[in-house]
Amino acid sequence: MSQIDHHQATGQRSPAFFSRFERTCRQALALAVFAAGAGLASAQAPSEQLPVYQKPAPEFDGILRVFGAGLKGLVKMWEEDYLKYNPNLKIADNPGGSDAAIGVLQHGIAEIAVFGRELELNDYLGFCENRAYYPTEITIASGGYDVSGSSWALMIFVNKENPLNQLTMKQLDGIFGAERTGGYNRMEFRTEVARSAQENIRTWGQLGLTGEWADKKIQTYGYAAGGMNHFFELEVFKGGDKWNENYRQCVENGTRILTPGNESAGVLAMLAYLEKDKYAIGWAGMPQWKQVPQITGIKILKLARNEGGPYVYPSKATLTDRSYPLTRSVYIYLDKEPGRPLSPKVKDFVEYVLSAQGQEIVRKHGVYFPLPAAVVMEQRAKLN
Repeated sequence: MSQIDHHQATGQRSPAFFSRFERTCRQALALAVFAAGAGLASAQAPSEQLPVYQKPAPEFDGILRVFGAGLKGLVKMWEEDYLKYNPNLKIADNPGGSDAAIGVLQHGIAEIAVFGRELELNDYLGFCENRAYYPTEITIASGGYDVSGSSWALMIFVNKENPLNQLTMKQLDGIFGAERTGGYNRMEFRTEVARSAQENIRTWGQLGLTGEWADKKIQTYGYAAGGMNHFFELEVFKGGDKWNENYRQCVENGTRILTPGNESAGVLAMLAYLEKDKYAIGWAGMPQWKQVPQITGIKILKLARNEGGPYVYPSKATLTDRSYPLTRSVYIYLDKEPGRPLSPKVKDFVEYVLSAQGQEIVRKHGVYFPLPAAVVMEQRAKLN
């Protein structure tokens, strides 16, 4: 039985910089179509089999420099398997974490930067200041489900007495967000994603609830600043960062972020608040709910990307096929100048990760989820 079933810029830049940046950022990346070969045995249908990694001829030697998130041992498993095909190659692996990886990449200290989160504005500003183009983002696996620290999917919780069972992404924006003049796409501020205060949703009646619920104010809860908060802003607010004025911020229990003795500001306390306040709504994840099995008075809502559905529960199945709207990802970022090829060994390693063998390693590792074939092919095309 599943858990759900069980619980139910600072600084001025010259005009020349921006001219160069605009010119290089607009160079088109050539797209190529990859044929899917006979693959390793997997859960995918034959028509969805992934490209099989082929041992290069000649084999690579020298050093491949990898820096960033270790992804709970997944990166090491990839490296060890890859070296079986390239025994003369050495991999200098420094699992220094996502937050340091972009600086290492932009200064050429590493060729591959592994991230367990999406890049933020300052990451792009720093890289583009040095390179005048964006780093290339490669999705390498879907985020986790019920393991802490695994870029887990975000889930929307309400009190069990709440008649509501589902929401759209636009409704989530109305509940948790506020009037905005735009939002960031990487480091570009886009006014086309602006919205007015009239789109705010502040009472349960605005979501169609009647009777005692109709005029009750919605109290919102969720995470404070960090990778999960940033992902919510990207996916729900379309890059905006303006929140409901009553939004109550919470932080992760068991980390240095939460000052000892201040547990009332922790996300586990937030779940307890939701159990006591039937007019509240909040977001967290299955790893947090698993830590408080005594909290049974809350439930998870289904989500849809658009009005009319489909409305989807978060589960291992819906994270695997990425149908759940708040599925997260983990990434490799590359320094690929537009119009110039990648280093052959860098390209080959990423192609291995995005192969039948590489995605089978994700499945065996068991924390993250392999990518659907269509997503794999889309990511491989970015390497050309």
